[in-house]
Amino acid sequence: MTTSPASAASDPVPRPFRLDGRVALVTGAGRGLGFEMAKALSAAGARVVINGRHAGRLEAAAAALTRATGRPIAIAPFDVADTTAGRAAIAAIVAEHGRLDILVNNVGARDRRPLKDFVPGEVEALLAADLVGPMLLAREAAEHMATHRHGRLITVTSIAAHIANRHDPVYTAAKAGLGGLMRALAVDYARAGITSNAIAPGMFATETNAGLVADANFSAFVDIRVPLGRWGRPEEIGAAAVFLASDEASFVNGHVLVVDGGQSVRM
Repeated sequence: MTTSPASAASDPVPRPFRLDGRVALVTGAGRGLGFEMAKALSAAGARVVINGRHAGRLEAAAAALTRATGRPIAIAPFDVADTTAGRAAIAAIVAEHGRLDILVNNVGARDRRPLKDFVPGEVEALLAADLVGPMLLAREAAEHMATHRHGRLITVTSIAAHIANRHDPVYTAAKAGLGGLMRALAVDYARAGITSNAIAPGMFATETNAGLVADANFSAFVDIRVPLGRWGRPEEIGAAAVFLASDEASFVNGHVLVVDGGQSVRM
């Protein structure tokens, strides 16, 4: 179990799924699933740094998370597609906290259009945000984690990595690429004490999906397609991140944890 000396003194029976003393960076955490995973990691005892491109939104999110968990939340505003900024941010986190134990690569842009509608440069820009940026950020994080012989690389993919929808080819390709990346990192970094796993969310009622949630026809589709008959609630993603980040998942490596209400297994 992961406990800090202070928590161990006050709690003689270590509790499972605790992250006391661990430092986590969650990208794309200004809202939505990233926000909820950051909240869950903080509530489990981790020192959490949230990332996004907009400092104002991050500051508001950090304040809300602090109110919810009673723990301070730091911010690291940068664009994940900017590899220089990502490297500098991780170096700053390590300088401030002495370590980085958990990286949740959550950020992801989406552009639902047929492939024929993309013009030169648009595919590359989307892949830079959704695949290349997270890949290089994981590399930077792993280099620091290896010095402590401990780390958790958690990649947020999607059920779109396994089942495709119409008119969404670039996002689907990027998420499938992240799944392959996660497995490669699971092999490459395991002997350094670093595990690599993924969370594949299904349809969640986030701010991004608000229009679809309000669409009665689409919600009727959700009722049919998802065995549980509903959208996922954003807060239902947090425990998956805590589990994969915890010592209880120390022998889980190269796994995709699907959180989709059963959608991806329904005929």
